[in-house]
Amino acid sequence: MVTLMDKGVHLVNGVPVAAAAKDAGARGRTMAYAVLRAHSAGGNVENARIRFDALISHDITYCGIIQTARASGLTEFPLPYALTNCHNSLCAVGGTINEDDHAFGLSAAKKYGGVYVPANMAVIHQYAREAMAKCGGMILGSDSHTRYGALGCMGVGEGGPELVKQLLGQTYDLREPQVILVYVEGEVPHGVGPHDAALALCRAVYQNGFVKNKILEFVGPGIRDLPMDFRLALDVMTTETACLSSIWATDEVTRAFYARHGREGDFRALAPEEGAYYDGLVRLNLSRLKPMIALPYHPSNAYTIEEFLQNAPDILKDTPWLREKWHNGRFQMDQGVIAGCAGGLYQNVAEAAAILRGRSVGGFPFSVYPASLPVNLALAESGHLSTLMRAGATVKPCFCGPCFGAGDVPRNEGLSARHTTRNFPNREGSKPAEGQTAAVALMDARSIAATALNGGMLTPASAIDYARDWADEGSFDGEIYQKNVYYGFGHPQKDAPLRFGPNIADWPAFAALKQDVLIGVASALNDAVTTTDELIPSGETSSYRSNPVRLSEFALSRRDPGYVVRSKAIRDGQADAQAILALVGAKAEETTIGSGIWANCPGDGSAREQAASCQRVLGGIANIAKEYATRRYRANLINWGILPFTAEPMGLEVGDWIYVKGVRERLLAGAEEFPAVLVRDGQSRDITLYLKALSPEERTLLMEGCLINHYAAQRGQNHV
Repeated sequence: MVTLMDKGVHLVNGVPVAAAAKDAGARGRTMAYAVLRAHSAGGNVENARIRFDALISHDITYCGIIQTARASGLTEFPLPYALTNCHNSLCAVGGTINEDDHAFGLSAAKKYGGVYVPANMAVIHQYAREAMAKCGGMILGSDSHTRYGALGCMGVGEGGPELVKQLLGQTYDLREPQVILVYVEGEVPHGVGPHDAALALCRAVYQNGFVKNKILEFVGPGIRDLPMDFRLALDVMTTETACLSSIWATDEVTRAFYARHGREGDFRALAPEEGAYYDGLVRLNLSRLKPMIALPYHPSNAYTIEEFLQNAPDILKDTPWLREKWHNGRFQMDQGVIAGCAGGLYQNVAEAAAILRGRSVGGFPFSVYPASLPVNLALAESGHLSTLMRAGATVKPCFCGPCFGAGDVPRNEGLSARHTTRNFPNREGSKPAEGQTAAVALMDARSIAATALNGGMLTPASAIDYARDWADEGSFDGEIYQKNVYYGFGHPQKDAPLRFGPNIADWPAFAALKQDVLIGVASALNDAVTTTDELIPSGETSSYRSNPVRLSEFALSRRDPGYVVRSKAIRDGQADAQAILALVGAKAEETTIGSGIWANCPGDGSAREQAASCQRVLGGIANIAKEYATRRYRANLINWGILPFTAEPMGLEVGDWIYVKGVRERLLAGAEEFPAVLVRDGQSRDITLYLKALSPEERTLLMEGCLINHYAAQRGQNHV
């Protein structure tokens, strides 16, 4: 299905050929570099300073972003910024606070000149596909699944502070990225869908870091016959490979998509130049794909369904509660869900309907969430929704909840089969602190429908006789957006008031870094990888992301419930910091004292800035890690004034203290090595920490305490 080549290749006459030597100059012939050059100051890609064409956020993130930008001197949105309402859109938690966020978003769109998409009208990425993406463009989103490469548009998902920088006229700074060729060939077999291709890709490249922080460039003869919905649903899952972004060669299928959405002027042909050089090769053979299942707790933990059913007892031997679902060669699912930017596309739902036409799910809990109202309308007019409902499926609003734990939470010890983006721990909404256990297995919409047809017994869609109609791409009625979306870009109403609710709070003030730092280790996370879901949970906590102080109370609550108390004690001077200062001969007035987290590899998963900002609110001043799982998490730390140290594994423990003398001076000097002292149980020893690959601005930002301080100072303001 997927094979890798970990050395350079050239694309010659449309075919990958092994390169004799590294040829970074020919990397400039890729589509990715052409797009980066067009968006970087002076066309510089080696040290790119990118300005995006548009921004997009949803109702978990836009309040914090706008509040941060306000505190930093925002006067109006200088580029199109769309605020969608697809995460907290059910208004089911915390009384009025979700709808208060929506009212704030609309008032901000009016005041600063933004685009406001009302609740349940579209999930964030489907709106961007239908109304914002353009060939050769770049969009920055405050959601990790910001991926529009299949439309010839490079999408990048980052934490909110990177959007703040764009709103303040600053740039997204990126050192010369590597580009990986994804060469697509073959034809898609019966019963196979885009999630099957995506899970096979994740299995091949995630654990080995093959494409981490690199750009994926899709070309090859196999693309030609893929409908756009297949491309889009595969492309959005490239986030789970840990790559930075993606871009695909465009063709007549791409042109037809733009034409169908009334935007043919946004199409242009994109293809690599002859001889383009790539830093590695992923060969994706569609003909060899089979229906897949990704078991808890990562999309890369993937098997073909056939392979899983043959070996389930061995595969599940370490998870007894899942093994109990195995009976006489059959595996029982408890629920099925098709939703969001990966699952809720027209053809995914239409093909699920084809499998269930004239049949019944027999009471098996099965929910479908179309990705936008235009998609919903097209499915209704084509009869696919009525087919699903007659089969026993429940059709629900345009909502991202099943992706992050706010919709269709299964029973305790339930396993939900979902065509959504992630299956991280507790991503389905269970609360382990209350003794709850549940999980998600990722599957394609087609195999979920086949499984529902068999009462929840795991079944690959390839085993079901049905007709696939890829010519049926659905219609698009743009009047839905024209009648309901607020379009204010270029027309800010600067005197218009912002509409606040009681949960929408300003950021607390953060102090600048002093000469030295003393870090109290408040949590030690020794897992191979720590996700942002563990650093700040999704689900019901999402409603509190407009209130940074209240939200911080949930930090690490599912992974290390004692962290908040320990971090506050260090912040508020209740720990033994003074004794440590005396031991190392440091001066309190010259030392920033705060908490830190040790982790092997933190930050996989969501782009959410709150994984870092909550630490800062609680007094956090450093992370110490062997490495960082994603560029965006490290950037979030820097933007919130948290020192992103790296170190060789040293077995740090809660209660350890680390003193770094002259950290401010060394930041100013551009140093990458930071001599430090580790204190444990009254004994001290010398260690070395590292801060590598920091730009001059990032060093300044860290010294000033956070991006709000940095940009407010540039505008002659103070953050209070």
